[in-house]
Parts: sequence; structure tokens; C-alpha cells
Amino acid sequence: MLPWRTVLIIFYCCIKTGVTQTQRKALFPAASRIKRDATPVVKPTFHNSLSDVHLLFEILLSGIHFEASGGFSVEDAELASLRKTKTLEVICEEIIPRTLTDTFVLISDLSAHTGHLHQDDFERTLLTLVHTAHQMFSSAPGHQRDAWAESFVSLYKAIKQDLTGTN
Repeated sequence: MLPWRTVLIIFYCCIKTGVTQTQRKALFPAASRIKRDATPVVKPTFHNSLSDVHLLFEILLSGIHFEASGGFSVEDAELASLRKTKTLEVICEEIIPRTLTDTFVLISDLSAHTGHLHQDDFERTLLTLVHTAHQMFSSAPGHQRDAWAESFVSLYKAIKQDLTGTN
């Protein structure tokens, strides 16, 4: 019979192996590195209630702009002055992927993801879809626009799969 210490060590190793296998790669690693004015922002998410979802919808309908320099702006001055809009600005400028390469990396990570997305990841994926649509329409016709369109469709499919649980 094995000594109890050996059994305990084997048990610990099995648990440790199982835990490290279930830990997933972060879909949005930039979210853990956010700092604004030398003050870290804790869990930058936009919506915490149904009224926040309505506000996001209103902001998107009023018009937003993703600048080539990486900036983000809301066209409606009143909506742009809200504190929640500043959180949306942090998410859009510093967390969601802004390049085509980073967007395809996210799509690859989403395709390998199992189960439903966490609320934060779903929100960021949706905002990435909005950014991708903006890039698709502002790109010149050709290969670049086709690549953005392909990424748009892939993000749409990932969101649809998360919502319905089907492919």
C-alpha cells in the first residue's frame, strides 16, 4: 500500500493538472492591462442593467466614429458627455481589437471557445462587430474590404452561436 503522503501528492498533481487544463486564454487580454491617467480601471464593462443596454442602443443609433488614430467618438454631444460613454470610450479605444490581424486572432479564439461567453466577453465581441462593420464600410473596395467583411460574418456567427447555442 502507498504511504498517505504519496497518495496526497498524486491527488494534488491530478487536481493541479485538471485546473490548468480548464483555464482558458483570455479573449480580450487588453482588458486586464487598462490604465487611465495612472489609475487602473477595474473591469471596464458598459452595461450592468437594462437601462445601460438601452443607452448603448441609443448611442449606436445616434452615431459613433472610430478614428484611424485609434480614437473613438460619439456624434451626439449630450450622449458624449455622459460618464457611461467614457467607459465605452475606454473599451473601444483600449480593449477591443482595432486591426484586422487582431480581429482574426479574436475570431480564432472564439472558435476554440466552448460554452457561453461571459457577459463582458459578449459585450466586447459585439462592440468588435460594430467596429468591424465601421471598418468594412470605410475601407476602399477591394481586398481590404473583403477581409473586413469576412471578419464581420465570422463575428456575427460567433455571436449567433453564443445566443442560440447552435452553429
